Amino acid sequence: MDKGFTLIETMIAIAIFVLGVGAVFMVAMNLYTTHTYIFQQSMAIGEARRGIETMIKEIREAKNGQDGAYIIEAANDYEFIFYSDVDMDEDIEKVRYFIEGTNLKRGMIEPTAHPVKYLPENEELSIISAYVCNQPPIFHYYDGDNNELPAPARLKDTKTMMIYIVVNIDPNRPPNDFILESYVQLRNLKVNL
Repeated sequence: MDKGFTLIETMIAIAIFVLGVGAVFMVAMNLYTTHTYIFQQSMAIGEARRGIETMIKEIREAKNGQDGAYIIEAANDYEFIFYSDVDMDEDIEKVRYFIEGTNLKRGMIEPTAHPVKYLPENEELSIISAYVCNQPPIFHYYDGDNNELPAPARLKDTKTMMIYIVVNIDPNRPPNDFILESYVQLRNLKVNL
């Protein structure tokens, strides 16, 4: 009696082997895709955290503009404009944080020489955080008693701010939104409006 495989047994063995390799390949691809997505999400969250830390530092040290402008120029839900020495060069820059698409951006304008002006065409833009998908406002403003301020009172009565950022690289896919929330108190407020 001959020992060995018949053609049918060989075909079945090859089919089982191919199915096994295909299953292992699919599992590996699924793990790779999931790992890549989680890595991208964690990078976006880390970027947002660093961005909030920078924002807090710059907002906390806000000062009157070199042209005599009040510390806060605009206090909107998705845009905050103020003055601060963000690059430690002894000049007070005009800083604007705002949303553009899914990017939280910072615009910075260095003051010109005499007479001091902040020219919009000199604004340098940078991305603070990508994949921001806020529906609720990013900036919330509070008075000295921690009452949230409506739009008209924000410029002169803001003492504390909350920064609220929602990050998700793909809102249609789990994990859910990651929320970063932080408070900052403006230190150098002088009422001279």
